Amino acid sequence: MSDTPQWLDEDAGPFVRPYALTRGRTRSTGELLDLIATVNAVGEPRAHLGPEHQRILWAARTPISVADVAVELDLPVGVVRVLLGDLRDQGLISVTSPSAAGPRPSERILKEVINGLRAL
Repeated sequence: MSDTPQWLDEDAGPFVRPYALTRGRTRSTGELLDLIATVNAVGEPRAHLGPEHQRILWAARTPISVADVAVELDLPVGVVRVLLGDLRDQGLISVTSPSAAGPRPSERILKEVINGLRAL
């Protein structure tokens, strides 16, 4: 057995800890991105971007939620939020918060829906 660290596992493939993708950062700059916020690529990928950033831009060619980006990349949401913050800071994505998507239903309507579901 060699003294060099094993970076590949035959069963799991390449192994990189998620915090290595964010260089140890746990929060991005700016406001926290809601899970249902919509992300859309607005800029062209740059050569200096890492593969995860490029994959996000590819996935966001059409509007996609933050949660769906995490699923698409198979990464924890916290890591995806940091990576999205990087892209937002560089002007490569636009983020639409859920409140900007339109008016929310009233509390009365939501209670009626819940009561209707309970009645089923």
